[in-house]
Amino acid sequence: MTINKKFTKVLSAAAFATALVLAPANVFAATNTESTNQTTTQKQDQASAQSQSATSSQDDAAAKSSQASAASTSTSTTAAKKVVKKTNKKKAKKTTKKTTKKKATKKSKKPTKKAKKTTKKVTKKTNKKKTTKTAKKTSTASAAVAASKDTTADQSSAQSSSSNQQTAEEKAAAEAAKKAAAAKKKAEKAAKTAAAKKRAAAKKAAAKKRAAAKKKAAAKKRAAAKKKAAAKKRAAAKKKKAQKNAVEKAAKYWIAMRESSGSYTARNGNCYGRYQLLISYLHGNLSKSNQEKTADRYVYGRYGSWVNAKRFWLAHNWY
Repeated sequence: MTINKKFTKVLSAAAFATALVLAPANVFAATNTESTNQTTTQKQDQASAQSQSATSSQDDAAAKSSQASAASTSTSTTAAKKVVKKTNKKKAKKTTKKTTKKKATKKSKKPTKKAKKTTKKVTKKTNKKKTTKTAKKTSTASAAVAASKDTTADQSSAQSSSSNQQTAEEKAAAEAAKKAAAAKKKAEKAAKTAAAKKRAAAKKAAAKKRAAAKKKAAAKKRAAAKKKAAAKKRAAAKKKKAQKNAVEKAAKYWIAMRESSGSYTARNGNCYGRYQLLISYLHGNLSKSNQEKTADRYVYGRYGSWVNAKRFWLAHNWY
């Protein structure tokens, strides 16, 4: 807005100067030939072309500055683009106003050499002001771009540090998980070995128990067999004894029948009783039981058995 006001002031001053010059110049212009008119128009065209070339060079500089700012981050580039757009729009408006005003002045009035000089000076001043303003704007835009670059660099460094910290944390977590997995595997292996040892111990104990039970059963079987053999032996001894007793009893009965015909009161001299023992052997006791006991004592003491006594009796007719 300040540039437009200054530009309008300059234009008004130029118009005033041309108006002062045009009053005497109208008479001079009537006497001029067509050649002078053509030269003046050509000079005006050249001045307008020069101004347009200056504006185009300024536009090129602004475009280059916008291209340089485009390499920065999105936020800074947008700000720089807005600034460049504003400057381009202002420049376009100024150039269009200049061209329209120049055309209007060409059509309405044909200025003299003095008016052209004044307009050239005014355009030079305005161009200088524009270039300084555009340079200031570009410097501010470049400063903004540099600031944005610094901020992006700080952000990138912060992001890299955070990413490094995150990667370190992830690495530590992975190592901790690996250690936990190894510890778990080790514990499982230890549990398996303990279980295997326990099973082996239980198996060994069971085998030992079975062996003890087998040994006990064998001992019991042997004891039963021994007991059975003893019983059998006792039975055989008993049977043998019974048979012997029967034989002895039969031999005793046979001798009694030969000596006294089985009478406990038979007497033959000094012999008395069922077995015809000497009466002195009975010691005055002539009972049946004393006769039995005394006869057994006599036979077993002299012959060892009634069977042997019978054999002796058969050989000698006495015993």
